[in-house]
Amino acid sequence: MFKALAVSTLAAAAFGLATPAFAGECPANQMRAGATKPVTTAAKGVTDKVLSQIELAGEKVALKGHLMRVRKLEVQPGGVVPWHSHEDRPALIYIVSGEIYEHASNCAAPILHKAGEVARETHATAHWWKNDGKAPAVLLSFDIQHDPNDHNM
Repeated sequence: MFKALAVSTLAAAAFGLATPAFAGECPANQMRAGATKPVTTAAKGVTDKVLSQIELAGEKVALKGHLMRVRKLEVQPGGVVPWHSHEDRPALIYIVSGEIYEHASNCAAPILHKAGEVARETHATAHWWKNDGKAPAVLLSFDIQHDPNDHNM
């Protein structure tokens, strides 16, 4: 079984065929700058609720004007989290239930995120998400917000 998987993976790589993303990451052969261009699709079928937050100016890290937040997002089937950047808002996204596709600027293939996985969003991340499944996708977002007017998902 392992040998067959290794042979098929090598064959796909040798012929430049797309390989699937594993554990919520972009396949190495699909990574490239500007692979996905910004889209103007509006938010659809998504709710975003701040569950808790801490003002970081008074904490030992002393990040004036920054909040550490936990948010719950529910993305309905067909729902879209619109294009946004994490240039100044790093985040970790835990997929609680369901599954959802991420369309990242640095990946030529959609990235499938499943329940139990964590997506990392750094200063280099710009992307949008879509739930192509039949069940809602529930996500917990742990982020550092700088701009209080930033209402990006």
